[in-house]
Amino acid sequence: MGFLITTLENPPGYKIVRVLGLVTGNTVRARHIGRDIAASLRNIVGGEIKEYTELLKQSRRLAIERMIEEAKRLGANAVVGVRFSTSSIMGGAAEILAYGTAVIVEKTVEE
Repeated sequence: MGFLITTLENPPGYKIVRVLGLVTGNTVRARHIGRDIAASLRNIVGGEIKEYTELLKQSRRLAIERMIEEAKRLGANAVVGVRFSTSSIMGGAAEILAYGTAVIVEKTVEE
């Protein structure tokens, strides 16, 4: 079994055998002037601001990776109950936080 990450508290097909505790991963990202110019133009005509969508996607991925690293340091093979939070740190910068519970799981035999 690889590393399991899920928003579920009790993933089907697995039994939690040990709870190791809360784990987090975060990143703070600032906007880029080039992206801001493109976003401003798109804001005038409407539509998705793809520059920011990609920035947030990369930020979430990095926050998840950091959370998993922390869980592995504790000896976990899974993180359950994963959630995300965002907050503004200052003008033009935001934090993305991923958090969940690091656990050790075993696969159950399904009939």
